[in-house]
Amino acid sequence: MKEFTFLRNNLDDWQRLEIVVDNADSESPDTLAEAYTKLTGDLAFARSHYPNSRITLYLNGLCATLHRRIYGTRREPWKRILTFWTREVPMTMYENRKLLLASFIVAVVSTLIGIVSQMLDPEFCRIILGDRYVDMTLGNIANGKPMAVYSGESEAPMFLSITINNVWVSFSMFASGLLTSIATGWYLFQNLVMLGCFETFFAQHGLLVESLLAVFLHGTLEISAIIIAAAAGFAMGNGWLFPGTYPRLESFRRGAKRGAKIIVGTIPIFIVAGFIEGFVTRHTEIPDALRLTIIILSLAFIIGYFVILPYRLAHKKNNETKKNEKEYGFL
Repeated sequence: MKEFTFLRNNLDDWQRLEIVVDNADSESPDTLAEAYTKLTGDLAFARSHYPNSRITLYLNGLCATLHRRIYGTRREPWKRILTFWTREVPMTMYENRKLLLASFIVAVVSTLIGIVSQMLDPEFCRIILGDRYVDMTLGNIANGKPMAVYSGESEAPMFLSITINNVWVSFSMFASGLLTSIATGWYLFQNLVMLGCFETFFAQHGLLVESLLAVFLHGTLEISAIIIAAAAGFAMGNGWLFPGTYPRLESFRRGAKRGAKIIVGTIPIFIVAGFIEGFVTRHTEIPDALRLTIIILSLAFIIGYFVILPYRLAHKKNNETKKNEKEYGFL
């Protein structure tokens, strides 16, 4: 049988079995046994007739993964919660690392557009931020309290309202993926143009350093989480736009599942960012060195958890897969 014919005859079955492998914990023993028999049989055929083919490598990986899912130790519920944060969210970020990069690029370009627009037209901020906010801020600057907007209400209610709003923004950005990733990109563009305009507005009044320290005290976490939420929206939106070899509905389901994990992973970040904004940012008398330290630690956490940890886990998983494949005779 020609390799193309073998692929054409079995591709639909393999895609269905991928779903079984992904949901092995909830599948019946008979379904898992049927899947394992089918995959190992196809792998044996592929190894005999197409030993150096990508099909063989693909089936090899599916068999090894299913073997681990069947015979691996089942986790207790509390372990499931722990591994969600220590493994599932980071691994999902690794799988969607290109989307995270795309989201970051859109954010940077959008911020630069906001900066340039405000530099070319000092009244641009009124379009983006609104006359009321700009007039209020100008009044605060005149009174020597440029960051007074962060002390407009008591700490606890402000913390609660900010956190709810930020979580809502992140879910809205994710949900915009229902209208394709283009809608998510537009949503992200609007938010980051505002940031660029805001900071440039303060720079034009000689308050750039104070503004950066105040905004990024909580904004390092908040803005990063928004960028990550946009990556979740891209994941779902791309399911519609680029289904690949999967049926469009199945591709969308997979993208939505990955995006949902990412969104859940941002919720604690928004809570911490809301706490900082509600209880800490208002205290502009805090030494600049301390504020800068909090900003650096926040950035280190974001990079460590969403970039470095996913890469290390993926590298470790690849090594373990190769070891298991040798052990179980799949190589």
